Amino acid sequence: SLFLVLAFAFFLCFIMSTGSYVYFQFVQQWPPTNCRVRIKRPCSNPRPLQYFTIHGLWPSNYSNPTKPSNCNGSQFDARKVSPKMRIKLKKSWPDVESGNDTRFWKDEWNKHGTCSEERLNQMQYFERSHDMWLSYNITEILKNASIVPHPTQTWTYSDIVSPLKTATGRTPTLRCKQDKKTQLLHEVVF
Repeated sequence: SLFLVLAFAFFLCFIMSTGSYVYFQFVQQWPPTNCRVRIKRPCSNPRPLQYFTIHGLWPSNYSNPTKPSNCNGSQFDARKVSPKMRIKLKKSWPDVESGNDTRFWKDEWNKHGTCSEERLNQMQYFERSHDMWLSYNITEILKNASIVPHPTQTWTYSDIVSPLKTATGRTPTLRCKQDKKTQLLHEVVF
């Protein structure tokens, strides 16, 4: 029975280190919220981008959506991000906090991309993310539904989800951040 326990433990460790997952979370963030709720260090750009940007493409499981992460895989190699792709990612996947885009891509690849490496190599991971960002243009979808940033106008969860579901055929999850007594839209997850 000790053998079975050890075998199971090894199997579990193997699954976690190789990145066993069921689906991907495609996470986009609203930069103004991201910057507004940062207390310790303000964002490098005083006027954050006014469109949704990529936060990441995260392999996930139903039992624990934040896993797997930090898998055994090839670490980020900046040379594998072509100059053409770099230009695209600077628009779709910028680091809105510090402005260090390459470090942000590195952190996201090393934490999440390494777990998807059996299906997506580093180049494919970033290409697929950028293509999904183009396909799921949250800023435009909401704008077409007359949902645009406004200092006093507020919307309900379903006000925001409904046009996104209609346009994409998928029901996103919204994540909000608390700012004083107000809930601010922070992330949209497909």
